[in-house]
Amino acid sequence: MHLYTVRDVREVMIDECLVVEFRVTGDDCPLAVASREAGVAVECEPPQLRDDGYALLRFTAPESDDLAAALDADGRLRYLHRSAADGRDVYRCLSKRPCVVHELTNVGFMAETLTYRDGVERHTGAVVGYDVLQGVLEAAGEAVGVRLERLYPLGPEGEKAAAGRWNVTPAQEEALRAALEMGYFSVPRGATAAEVASELGISKTAFLERLRRGQSGLFAQVFV
Repeated sequence: MHLYTVRDVREVMIDECLVVEFRVTGDDCPLAVASREAGVAVECEPPQLRDDGYALLRFTAPESDDLAAALDADGRLRYLHRSAADGRDVYRCLSKRPCVVHELTNVGFMAETLTYRDGVERHTGAVVGYDVLQGVLEAAGEAVGVRLERLYPLGPEGEKAAAGRWNVTPAQEEALRAALEMGYFSVPRGATAAEVASELGISKTAFLERLRRGQSGLFAQVFV
């Protein structure tokens, strides 16, 4: 995968709005720490930073008492609330420890989705214009463990492209990512359906259903 630099961007013709994806390591924010301790993936909406320094968080994850315990034990979180919807846990809370995404947001990065898995974060969003892109890249370069992984123009699908360009739900994306990372699609398979389901904390039947629906959504857009 090609990693773009500021010089690369200067040398190509770009659209005004670009979709970017960052990989973040070494961040000790509560969601990164909890995802590593519990071994589950966390899908977070863009945090809202308050004037008092607290960040408002809303995020979802597979049902996991280990994750709930890790979050509850983190003294940097306040007013942690847990509910359930569609087989997933939904959390809301205040965090005293803003994550790296705020440093990028301050210079123009518009976060759309944040995913935490085993302590590693993926931030996907958009930037408008070259000047903003340059500032975001420079801010990322100054932050420890932040690397630009993907960069491409926002296509004719508009806002939908940044929020969910492949038309899969967070649960389906989680299943697809886990299957890919664990070698489920490899020949020979590196993991069975039961093993991937166990990693996600769901039943084998639920995993296969999410995988089937996710693949169906992807194929419908690829083979048009």
